[in-house]
This record gives sequence, structure tokens and C-alpha cells, in this order.
Amino acid sequence: MNRIEVNPGAVVEFEGRRYLVTHRLDLEQVLARPEIGGPHQPLRIRDLRQPVNPETGGSDGSEPLSQPQPDLMVIPDEAWREAERRYEIIKPLIENPGKIRQQALMQARTNGVGIATVYRWLSVYQETGRMSALLPMSSPGGRGKSRLNEAVEALIQATIEEYYLTARKPKVTRAAEEVLRRCRLAGIESPHPNTVRNRIKALSLAQTLTRRGKKREAQQRFRALEGSHEAHYPLEIVQIDHTPVDLILVDNLSRLPIGRPWITMAIDVFSRMVLGFYVSLDPPGALSAGLCIARSILPKDQWLAKLEMELSWPCWGRPRTIHLDNAKEFRGRMLQRACEQYGIHIEWRPVATPHYGGHIERLLGTFAGRIHDLPGTTFSNPAERGEYDAEKQAALTLSEFEVWLTNLIVGVYHQEVHSELLVSPLIQYERGVLGSERKPGTGYHPREADEHRLYLDFMPFVERTIQPTGVVVDEIHYFADVLRHWVGAPDPENQNLKRKFIFRRDPRDISRVWFYDPELSLYSEIPYRDITRPPMSLWELRAVMRRLKEEGRAGVDEAAIFETLNRMRAIEEQAVRETKKTRRERQRRENHRAADQPRSSGTSLIKEVPEPEADRPATEILPFEETEIIKL
Repeated sequence: MNRIEVNPGAVVEFEGRRYLVTHRLDLEQVLARPEIGGPHQPLRIRDLRQPVNPETGGSDGSEPLSQPQPDLMVIPDEAWREAERRYEIIKPLIENPGKIRQQALMQARTNGVGIATVYRWLSVYQETGRMSALLPMSSPGGRGKSRLNEAVEALIQATIEEYYLTARKPKVTRAAEEVLRRCRLAGIESPHPNTVRNRIKALSLAQTLTRRGKKREAQQRFRALEGSHEAHYPLEIVQIDHTPVDLILVDNLSRLPIGRPWITMAIDVFSRMVLGFYVSLDPPGALSAGLCIARSILPKDQWLAKLEMELSWPCWGRPRTIHLDNAKEFRGRMLQRACEQYGIHIEWRPVATPHYGGHIERLLGTFAGRIHDLPGTTFSNPAERGEYDAEKQAALTLSEFEVWLTNLIVGVYHQEVHSELLVSPLIQYERGVLGSERKPGTGYHPREADEHRLYLDFMPFVERTIQPTGVVVDEIHYFADVLRHWVGAPDPENQNLKRKFIFRRDPRDISRVWFYDPELSLYSEIPYRDITRPPMSLWELRAVMRRLKEEGRAGVDEAAIFETLNRMRAIEEQAVRETKKTRRERQRRENHRAADQPRSSGTSLIKEVPEPEADRPATEILPFEETEIIKL
């Protein structure tokens, strides 16, 4: 199982013993009794684990290992479409478990498959909760196969956009012929016509009708009626949107301004609970949406522990439907396939339809007003800003802003009475899960057993060949013994070319990458080849590359990168030492002045941060706090 069930009747593991859950107590605790003797006792849900199978994993209470599964982006399109077809057949059984036999008989007859096959597909899907479980057994999950050349893929997409999705409404056959013509003109190998047909089949019908001059038909068939976006239970509908923050942040070491961040946030429409958020210094895209979704699905216990916050954020689970902005950057193939893998339906918000995203837009607007009280705010317009120097007043780092925002969400917003609900979002969410006198609850949503793999599935990737010295990403070398088997491996489709492999990376700590082994269908962590090199973020690497360019360094290699990094850090540390005394003197004067003024009764949400010491090592970079991959 890839998910941990914690509702009454489920068997769970706690401190190496197996327990049977008997009752729900609240959003954070259940009542359970040992399977073999012993009284009932309350258990925290965050401490429960998936029971270890004695035949495969021993009985010592250790965490189960990740199970082999194909990377989403190496699964051939034909195999993925077959998995989608099978999912659509069993979907009525999943959504209506009270009438499984009737639904199974109907779906078997309608789709021309045996009822035993329907039950088998339902069983394997429920075992994992992932679309990839429904892949045809004959498919090796992409093993030994390669995707299209990037140039060919780009040409196909351009032809679909510029030729097929037009009011002329050309036939699919003509679109395939147009791709062939363009490939010949470009001097590149053309794909099989079926490849073009498959790309077109994968298009949203609503999008196809709209772009091909049938906007009214698309609206009639797919646009929900006013008011139909009201959710009836938690995680039925989740809205996600992003906004630039009216705030200047500073870096961790020198406390110098580094720019305005972006926030991507998810809200549960039923309860108005914030399910997750993602803060980045880069404009939003499929990555920010993907990582926001991943954080929304996963429990928040580890996240809060990393921030050293003793708060309760008891929401987790896969949403049924997500409303996303219709912008082009959110329509990445990776994001769509990751959502399909975890049973999440995406609805793209059409332009000029505010009812699709009204809840999240109001939420972001509410938080924007709070942000204007922070030091370093740029306000929302020049009239408000006046002569206020935002860069000079900037004080918060990205991690400190995340702490402040988490406090605002969990400690304030979730607790306040919502004007439409007439209760707080937390109480509304609790009623939806545990039930009330008027309506039964949904029960706890399953918790993901393999949180790391879920994050990886929502991350973009890079492809690289493997050399005797390992793999190189952005001039940085990585190596581990697991790569030796693949050194110089030829491309299965063209023996004259070297095979490319998938690597994923956390930009907040690029001292390691994750390598997807196509034979084992597992990811392995690959560290720096030179493990004495210091950890570095992607943003530091960009700064180093800019510095090297300014110095006129034509040849950039790993040694030059880390040499420059060390030099830049030394300069920053020296600047801190030289200004530390002045800053303390200024703070002392301000404290004296403040002692003469009446104290405010308000409570600050900003976590107090100590002055950086000269000999203090750089803050440890934590994985999955910020993640961005540059797709090459």
C-alpha cells in the first residue's frame, strides 16, 4: 500500500506494535487497541505508520522502502492512455462503493471487457492509489525506450498550436502531414503519424472546441453553472493561484535586498482552509503549482517541525478537483501527468470567469493587506508607498517570511470566524471530516506512505548522459557507484548516440541530485563527486555565474564556481563583521528611544531572529523547502 488508512477498522503500526483503530477522537488523534491484548489508548495520527509485512519488510517497525515504479515521464503515451482508459472504466466503482457489483457489470458490458478484469483493475488501483498501477503488463514502463527528440516534440506542439487549433478546423490527418512537411523543411527526422494523432487525442476537448471556433458549444458542454463550484465536503474542490508579494526580502548572510517573492497558495473551497503554499523568488509556473499541490497533499507535521513551530495544521489528502489558472506556464505535461497519477482532476479556469477562482483571490487579497504591515513592504501602489524606502527597511529572509506566513495562516486565519461560513475554517474542516449532528463526515483522508516519491513526481527534471566521471548538471559533477553500470550506455533507439537519463534536483541544496534507474524503476541519491564541496543553492549558483561573467571568465568549470563561491561568502562574512558593531549601536539607540514610547498591545507574527555571528556556519539547506529545475 502506498497510503496509510487511519479510519476505524484500519490496522496501523505504532512504536513497533500493530493496533486496530476503533474511533476517531479529533483531527489529530484516534482511539486504538493493540491487535494482541491490551487496553484502548489514544494515538496521535502523525505517529502512526503503515504496518510492515513480515514476509517482505520484517517486523521491527522500520519504515517500508519505496516500491519500484516507472518515472511518469518515461511511460510511453500509448501506455498512459490505456491506463487512463482503464481508470475511466473503474471510476464509477471508486466513486460509488456501495454499488460496486452493479457498476462493475455495467462497465464490463459497456466497454467490452470481462467483469473479472474490471475487478482486477479496481484491486490494483486501490492497492496503490496511482494511475501507473493500471499500465498494461506488456509495457515495460518506458524501459529501453526514449521520448521524442526535443526539436521534434517542439515542432509537433507548434504545429498543433498554429495549424490544428484554428478556426479552419483541419483534420487530424492534415495536421500529421503538416508535421511531416515542417520536419522535412527543418531537416530533422519526422515522427510517425500516430504520434501526432496521439498528441491531438490528449488535448482537452473543451480547449479543442474553443480554439477551433466552437466556443459557445464548449461553454455549454463544460462550463459549470453559476453556484456549481460550491463544495460539499473537504478536498472536493481546491483552488490554486499565485501572486507577487508586496515585500522586499533579504539574503540570509549579508541581509542585503534580493527582491520580491511570489506566493502560490491552495485553498479548500468547502472549509476555506489553506491546504498548502509555496514561496519562491522566481515567477510561478508548473513547478510552483506542483510543489504547492504536493505540500497540500502531505501532512504538515514535518514542515512545522523544520520551522520549529508548535502549531496544529491537521489537513492532508489528495484533492478530487483542482482549479488552476489558465496561463500557459501551468499547462506543463509533467504537472498534468503527476495529477493524473494521483487521481487529481484539473480544471483550467477560463478567462473572465471569476466564480472559478473567487475564493483563492479573496484569500490572497486578505493576506496582501497583512503583508503591508511588514518592514520592507512595497505596498500595492506608489501613492501608499510615498517616501518609504522598501529596500532600506527590508528585514526578512525568505525562510523568515515563510515562518511569518505560516503563523498568519495557522495561528490567525484558521482560527478566525469566516464571514460566509459563520465559523472558523478549522471548525468547518473538522465538521466536514468528523461529521456534525446534521451531516456525517468523510472520515480521515489516507496519508501518503512514500512522501519523498510524491515530491519527486511533481518536480521537473533534466536529462543527462553518464560519463566515467559521473553526471554533470550546470557544470557541477555528481557521482555514486550506482551510475557505473550506465557509463557510456548507448541509446536503445540509436546505437550511435549515448543514452540520456532522468535526474531531479532540489535547488535549495544542489549538493545532490536524484537519479532514476530505468532497470530498477527506483530513484537513488547522487552526491557531489567531490564531497568536500560545500552545499549550495541554485540561487547562489546563479550569482556565482553572474560574477564569473562580470569578471570575463570565458571557461567556467566546477573549480572556478566553488572558488568564486568561497570568495563571495568570505566577502559577505567580512561585511557582516565590519557592520555588526554599527548595527548593534543603532539598535541600542532605537531601544532607548522605544523605552520612552508606550508599548503596542499587538502581537508580532515575526519570529525573532538572532544577529548573524561571523564564525557561524551558513544555515543548513533543507530539502524540498524550495524546488525548481531548469528544463533543458
